[in-house]
Amino acid sequence: MTQTMHRTATWRGMTIAKSDHTVEVGGYIYFPRDTVRMDLLESTAKTPHDLECPHGVQFYDVVEGGMRSPRAAWSYEAPQAKMKPVDHWIGFWEDVDVK
Repeated sequence: MTQTMHRTATWRGMTIAKSDHTVEVGGYIYFPRDTVRMDLLESTAKTPHDLECPHGVQFYDVVEGGMRSPRAAWSYEAPQAKMKPVDHWIGFWEDVDVK
């Protein structure tokens, strides 16, 4: 786990998260939930594979203006010790650019 400096997550040129306090775990950057535009995220139904996750993963589609990036964000809702520092924080991948 590494504390990082200012990071921004963008999707299709739109800022969806911005924070001076992010955390990197396993190569992914996590944003505190209160720094994320949750109005642009829709929770997805959990797959059987999701239900096997020991950290209680919840995936989100990023949506806006009729456009959708499926399962491009996630959070851990019941993290075990290793992921506890990012409990309910939001991570991004796929179409979301984090810099």
